[in-house]
Amino acid sequence: MTRMTAAPSREILPETRRSLTHKFAIANYEGYLTVGLFPDGRPGEIFIKMSKEGSTLSGLIQGFCRAFSLSLQHGLSLGDAAERFRGMRFEPLGATSNPDIPECSSILDYVARFLEAHYGKAPRTAA
Repeated sequence: MTRMTAAPSREILPETRRSLTHKFAIANYEGYLTVGLFPDGRPGEIFIKMSKEGSTLSGLIQGFCRAFSLSLQHGLSLGDAAERFRGMRFEPLGATSNPDIPECSSILDYVARFLEAHYGKAPRTAA
């Protein structure tokens, strides 16, 4: 017997939305993080563009962005989403161009910490 469950609810961003783009560097890699915002100012999607990225790194970063964005749109709090990636360790790592986050252990660690610093760790409330 198959049990029917309700489909998860996804909050969709408006077609035209505000966003923030942040330029950063980790070791010798420059990148841009773009955060798409819901009308109330909460992050609802992220995009990352890195210089010097190969096809594997590019694909993995795109996958991370899609998964992170979908988690926010399905109701996971920013703090809970960021917690899954904070502290991950892989290249590039090391010194950053951001004095608030002088060192990071990976691109994902940097992005998680940046998002927490700028948008807080507070759990999302149902709209």
